[in-house]
Amino acid sequence: MRTTLRISRAAAVYTAIGALALTGCGDDGGGKDKSDKSSEGGKGSSSSVVLPKLDGEKLSVAAVWTGAEQANFVKVLKEFENRTGATVTFVPAQDPIVNFLGTKIAGGQPPDVAMIPQVGAIQQAAQKKWAKPVGAEAKAQLAKNYSKVWQDLGAVDGTQYGVYFKAANKSLIWYNAKAFENAGASEPKTWKDFLATAETVSASGVTPVSVGGADGWTLTDWFENIYLSQAGPEKYDQLAQHKIKWTDPSVKDALTTLAQLFGKPSLIAGGADGALQTEFPASVTQTFTGGDQPKAAMVYEGDFVAVNIAQTKAKIGTDAKVFPFPAVGAESPVVTGGDAAVALKDGKGAQALLTWLASTDAAKIMAEQGGFISPNKALDAAAYPNEVQRTMAKALVAAGDAVRFDMSDQAPQSFGGTPGKGEWKTLQDFLKNPKDIAGTQAKLESDAAKAYKS
Repeated sequence: MRTTLRISRAAAVYTAIGALALTGCGDDGGGKDKSDKSSEGGKGSSSSVVLPKLDGEKLSVAAVWTGAEQANFVKVLKEFENRTGATVTFVPAQDPIVNFLGTKIAGGQPPDVAMIPQVGAIQQAAQKKWAKPVGAEAKAQLAKNYSKVWQDLGAVDGTQYGVYFKAANKSLIWYNAKAFENAGASEPKTWKDFLATAETVSASGVTPVSVGGADGWTLTDWFENIYLSQAGPEKYDQLAQHKIKWTDPSVKDALTTLAQLFGKPSLIAGGADGALQTEFPASVTQTFTGGDQPKAAMVYEGDFVAVNIAQTKAKIGTDAKVFPFPAVGAESPVVTGGDAAVALKDGKGAQALLTWLASTDAAKIMAEQGGFISPNKALDAAAYPNEVQRTMAKALVAAGDAVRFDMSDQAPQSFGGTPGKGEWKTLQDFLKNPKDIAGTQAKLESDAAKAYKS
């Protein structure tokens, strides 16, 4: 059974985000490498978790994270090393991660732990008998620090396999404040207003929207936000579980709405062809470089955009601001995603790492770096480096079990999580030819039917 999350009614919290006066999203040095290795497994008064001594043990952790995100996570692993005496190696993985892990397992060299970004991939790992159940210590951390919904997302048929370390608010539009100011544009609250704002920015001489179409997952996120707001949460659940077909009229309506943007090349940086050659990181950086003449004024994606903004000279809250994804229906959507740690080897070390990643101490180190939100409800929001992220984190935690998880991440990976195939490829084709709504629906349904049957 695929787990789905309920929609957040915390949209009002997000309406204040764009107006906040904020600091930049820099590295606050949360991952310190000077901890005392003789700290008796983290039993110090400042520790929220007890870890075993693992002197001399070597562990590996695989994840698809790169760049600053990888560097920030390595700080979390370094602190685990300091507290336990183990040595942890970060293993760069590729999408689709199930295929990557399958190759490693077939070669007899699986990582001890993998950070898995799709619910469907966790289910596949469990079904293939790759994943190892979460131990008692990690379960205790989960029970103490996580809402039930985040525990359920990491469980398959009642057995806990995943520890969700990272969450994401994937319902945000980030914008270049100077480009908006020069155009006389204001933050839109509805989809109609969003399109009007795009035209206003375009008339000022700046292309309004940056789309990272080379990465198909960004396009699924565009669709999901529109679909959730327009069709509603019940239909969202049904489509996520393939209880209704992709040929359903509600899908036609959402694609028609998305085509109002994708069908106007003048509104997209580089047009459709340019967008299909633009990877996600570049879609962000080109929005916040170039002074008052950036390649685009707005870019859609989650809170993790802050990591990429930090690679530019733009400061969050002054140069870079954010507003909630505009409401297509009655409510602005709130879609979330996340990455879960799953043990692929039996052993004390892998289980200790799961326990660590479920702890408030580990979440705090990552939160202090910026570009990260934790589903850990016990984490003090003061750990986040700016008010934008504090606001987003508080809203996510306050929503509790009332949020919805990324639809494509709930699907079988062959449909919702594979470059060049399934939903990613079909929506890339749709970006190129947004007039072919019926053909897009037919291809999505054909691919989904095969994937869900397998």
